[in-house]
Amino acid sequence: MSHRPRWHAVPRPWRALLALAVCLGALPLVMLGRSTTDAYAATPVHVYVAGDSTASTYTTSQAPRTGWGQALPVFLNSSAVVVNVAKSGASSKSFIDLGRLDHILGLITKGDYLLISFGHNDEKSDDPTRYTIPATTYRSYLSQYIDKARAKGANPVLITPVERRRFNSAGVITPSHGAYPAAMIELATAKGVPLIDLTASSTRLWNAQGVEGTKNYFMILSAGEYPNYPDGIADNTHFQAYGAIQVARLIARSLSSGAVIPAADFQKLDDAIPTSAIVWPTTAPY
Repeated sequence: MSHRPRWHAVPRPWRALLALAVCLGALPLVMLGRSTTDAYAATPVHVYVAGDSTASTYTTSQAPRTGWGQALPVFLNSSAVVVNVAKSGASSKSFIDLGRLDHILGLITKGDYLLISFGHNDEKSDDPTRYTIPATTYRSYLSQYIDKARAKGANPVLITPVERRRFNSAGVITPSHGAYPAAMIELATAKGVPLIDLTASSTRLWNAQGVEGTKNYFMILSAGEYPNYPDGIADNTHFQAYGAIQVARLIARSLSSGAVIPAADFQKLDDAIPTSAIVWPTTAPY
């Protein structure tokens, strides 16, 4: 036999008060359920990388060669996901002509970020498919990334090109990017875009490490040191895993300290990161 009170037995004047009490008692549960649902429904912000070979992701057959975009995920937690679309050999112009920017625009959504870093291949005046002029076409192409990302509700971020390992006879880095970094800085100011001066910060790092110390950062490998490079290699532009991690750290610290991306999205900014943290896919992701 049920011992629950029967609704019709409750005096009519008390029914409204009783119903109100039931509703008020349930309200915290309803609110809790709604906030919990929102928490589970929340998706991580995406950080897209548009850049060249210094940023791109390399495969197992190319290890230990590593791009800074490939290393950037180690400094972000589960609230942010890196989508590295950087392509070896790309300039600000050819990246667009190859459809890579359109690919990003098909994925990027409101609140996401687009890191834009070109310059190494824009400098190739002998290649009309990639060459841009700092004061004119370079700025024009970069503006397309900015304007189209903003049109999608995303947040563009300009990053000047990382400096090469080129020391002069005095053991000091020689600038190799000409007017491109300054042109990007001017554009960032004109369009109100956050900028990371990676040219400057990497130059400081290379000078601090010196001629010998920087060899561990770049693809300077002895014969037989790595199976993928049996004859060794002397590449003063591209990074091995350790170097890519340190360049990614420079970028992550600037993004965090400048409040470009919330500091809560970052992790391990001051930790020693082992090269085993790098993931080399068997095939290129894009």
